[in-house]
Amino acid sequence: MIAFKEIVERFAELEAGELSRWVENRWIVPEADGGQENERWVFHEVDVARVELILDIRREFALDEEALSLVLGLLDQVYSLRRQMRRLCHALETQPPEIRDAIRKALPANSGR
Repeated sequence: MIAFKEIVERFAELEAGELSRWVENRWIVPEADGGQENERWVFHEVDVARVELILDIRREFALDEEALSLVLGLLDQVYSLRRQMRRLCHALETQPPEIRDAIRKALPANSGR
């Protein structure tokens, strides 16, 4: 786990106030450890990766916070759909061959796109 101060120090272009806003906006969802102010948050590697993603998007596309919020929401939906598709594919793999074949035949011809 990583402390708030360590994350701010890790990324030169990240300010403490910014990271606090991101947590308040729920773009980053650290654990609370009962400390005071910003020090109450502890971050996992997934949180650090999310910080890096936000910084990359902001740097590459020069988005304001409103647009960034929209982009992050859309990315979250894509990631959720990918997880659901993996679970569905796994469930299909466990079905008997005749069920899998029937599903393949029912799919449209251009479903591979």
